[in-house]
This record gives sequence, C-alpha cells and structure tokens, in this order.
Amino acid sequence: MARSVPVAVEECPTLPAYRTVGVVCAHPDDEAFGLGAIISGMVDAGAHVALLCLTRGEGSTLSAGADLADRRRAELDNAARELGIGHVALGEHPDGALSDVPLEQLVEEVCASFGDVEVLLTFDHGGITGHLDHQQATDVAVAAGRRCGIPVLGWTLPETVAAAMRQEFGAPFVGRTPDDIDERYCVDRTRQHAAITCHASQHNPAPHRRIELQGPYEHLRILYQA
Repeated sequence: MARSVPVAVEECPTLPAYRTVGVVCAHPDDEAFGLGAIISGMVDAGAHVALLCLTRGEGSTLSAGADLADRRRAELDNAARELGIGHVALGEHPDGALSDVPLEQLVEEVCASFGDVEVLLTFDHGGITGHLDHQQATDVAVAAGRRCGIPVLGWTLPETVAAAMRQEFGAPFVGRTPDDIDERYCVDRTRQHAAITCHASQHNPAPHRRIELQGPYEHLRILYQA
C-alpha cells in the first residue's frame, strides 16, 4: 500500500494578540460554526473575548420545540466554554427578523455590552450565507465601531470556497477575491470542532464541508479602521 504524502501547510501568520475582543453575531452557533477558530486563536494569543449574540435562535428550521430558545442558550454557553469566551450576552430580538429592529437601537446595545474593547469581530458584509440576520449583525457591528471609535474585523471566505459551497448546498454563500481579503491566518480548529459539537440541535453538514475546503486557514477583512 502506498504511503500518503503529508500536504505541506503554506506558511502564514497566526492571529494577532489583542487584549480585549468583542464579538457580534446574530444566532447561537455563529460563534462556533463560523468564527470558532478565529475566536479560539485570539484567546490563545492572550485576548479576553466577550460575545453578544443578538437573537436566541428560536426561529431555526433545523430543530423545533417550545424549549428551543432555552436549548440553544445552553448550547451557546457550552460552545463558548470550549472556545474560551469569557463573557456571553444573549439578546431578545426576533430570530429571522433582526433586520426589522432599528439599527440605532442595536448599536446602543453593542456599545453598552462591550464597553472599552480593542476590536470588534463579526461576519463580513453579505453575512457569509446571505442571511438577513447576519447582514444586520454586521451592519450593527460596523456602526458600533464607528460610534465607539474601534476597528471592526469581518470574517470572510475566499471566493473559491464560497463558489464550491454555493454549488454543493444551493445557498447564496458570499466570498471575496484575494484583492478584497486583508489578512489570512493559520488556525488550529481543535476547539472549533468541539464547539460545533455543542450545538446538537443545529446539526448541519455545511460548516464541516466549509472547514474541509478551507483547511487550516481563516481570512479577515477590515470593515472599519478607526
């Protein structure tokens, strides 16, 4: 039997060291399915990470039940522990209708939740999957960065990965060309995989496939530079 040849990992930097990071997302599981490797990498680099999730995820189409919001809160807490997130705040805004909530109201919540953080982290414009809640969360984070005078980083996908995901899953994944990506980092996905497992109510093959396509790399765009 022929031996498999290890694939060389192209050299790239690890995530920068921040003191404090505020993460803005729309749903429980966004922190794990999407941002998990970046968050755990920032924690490993010495950051205290606080998370604000704007909805309770009660509108999920992947699971059901009167107790879904409570189940998803418990899943979020468990995933946050796996990733090393130091503080979790959960909003009460309607899942699936976050774009109906006034932007200014949400910006006030973000600024009040985080206080004096060094940087905000969220999804790229387009919300990665095209989800309107994701897009609103991104707009809120950028507006809060402007208000508070702190930079905002957006997790993004290379267009090659997004195109493969569109073809395989039929969802409107949004990607960027190399010229539109500001930074690429090497990440360890061990804790991300553990956090994904915590979201048992949201079993979904798409995040696993995306991670497979991306390999050990994550990408960021600067959405606002203070």
